[in-house]
Amino acid sequence: MQTEIIRAETRSPAKSPYEKVIENSKRVRWDIDKDVLRGRSFDYQQSFMPEGLSKLNELPFLDDGDRRLLSHVQGRTYANVFGLAERFVNAKVLELSGHYWLGDQKALEALVRFSDEELKHQELFRCIEEMMGRGMPSGYRFVLQPNEVAAAVLSKSTWAVLALTCHIELFTQLHYRESIEPDPDLSPLFKDVLLFHWKEESQHAILDELEWSLEDDKLTVAERDRAVDEFIDLVGALDGLMRAQAAADVNYFIDVCTGGLVAGQIEQIRIVVLRAYRWQFILSGAQNPRFLAILGSLITEEQGHRIGRALAPLMG
Repeated sequence: MQTEIIRAETRSPAKSPYEKVIENSKRVRWDIDKDVLRGRSFDYQQSFMPEGLSKLNELPFLDDGDRRLLSHVQGRTYANVFGLAERFVNAKVLELSGHYWLGDQKALEALVRFSDEELKHQELFRCIEEMMGRGMPSGYRFVLQPNEVAAAVLSKSTWAVLALTCHIELFTQLHYRESIEPDPDLSPLFKDVLLFHWKEESQHAILDELEWSLEDDKLTVAERDRAVDEFIDLVGALDGLMRAQAAADVNYFIDVCTGGLVAGQIEQIRIVVLRAYRWQFILSGAQNPRFLAILGSLITEEQGHRIGRALAPLMG
């Protein structure tokens, strides 16, 4: 009995979720040039996006060259959207870190690491945009304005912003595990960009869930109901952004593709690219089982139905 008491007294206390995130952050930390880019450039004879995300299997009339080109366009936008999202995510994380300045220093360290990694991700995606710009035909435009979008998102409640952030960082993991990693035909460089991004985002999603739950505990019933409506507003605004970028990307593709396209084919490309972007940035996250479990634990059945009705028109 005495031996058991001594063992119990000397046993290390259980680590908090924040401490575990810090350990994992240290373990997976990477450098843009040394670990990701490694002096490489893009091979434009390879696709960037898997068909599970790009939906290019729905456009059988495209020849191989134009199919790869449209994959490159989608990949460029995919990287740019992540760079944009990390601007408002980082601002919110820095705001949340203030709760711990004179409190839990492990939580503070975890959030500061989160912020540092998000800044690095922004730098990575700026590098990727520059590299793709050198290798693709001129005329591509990323029409979304990062600072304007970030300001609009951050005007909403913290609950709504964390809901959107958690949704984004969970679908990042889903995309890599289920579509990107298994595809042997994708650009190795682009796959590595998304692999290393995923490694750190998997830790960020844990912090999103922790902070979202803590924020939820602070709200009244009425405040939470308003926050649900704000989250719905953010999803609607995100769809508007995707519609704008999809239109710009299709116009660019039509200008630079090599195959002659008739009106019906152009319309089909517009439909498919918008459907792909809605899947990539909205629906794959909204249907993610982990996200649904977290969201479902915080809201009422009626609020869940409201969110479902808002998403329904995007699923067609």
